[in-house]
Order: sequence, then structure tokens, then C-alpha cells
Amino acid sequence: ASVTQPLDLIRLSLDEEVIIKCRGNREIRGRLIAFDQHLNMVIANAKEVQYAISVDPETNEIKKSAISREFEMLYMRGDLVVVVSPLVRT
Repeated sequence: ASVTQPLDLIRLSLDEEVIIKCRGNREIRGRLIAFDQHLNMVIANAKEVQYAISVDPETNEIKKSAISREFEMLYMRGDLVVVVSPLVRT
């Protein structure tokens, strides 16, 4: 399969594990089932992680936290997508 347009790179990831970085400090990992030209996507076995950073007002200590949830199937609007990447296992 040749790559001639940007969406061809995403097409190569169909039925593969991907990481999707989203607006609002969110990240979704799962198997890419379908997408369209607007980057609306259907993700199976999706795990969403939302990162939050807070500062303790008394100690000025920075605290990082992550809240996660899982979905059997997830439809995602393309206007939330910042980056799509194949999941690289090491």
C-alpha cells in the first residue's frame, strides 16, 4: 500500500492499535475500526486517560494525576483529534 495523502497513513492503521492525543489533555488508546475524512473515528476496546495538573496552594507542590475509563466501543468526533499514532510496542 502506497502513501500519497495524509489519510493514507491512518488507513494503514485500520484494525490496529493506535494512540490518539486529544484536546483537553486526553489520550485514547484502542483498535481503530473506522474513520472518515473529518477524522471522526470508531475505536474498539478504548481506554481514555485524562491528565490533570494541580498546584497545592500551601506548599506550591505540583501534583499530576490521571483519570482513566474504558469503553467497549467509542465514537470520537474528529474535531477533538490532535495526533494519531500507531501503538509501538517495545
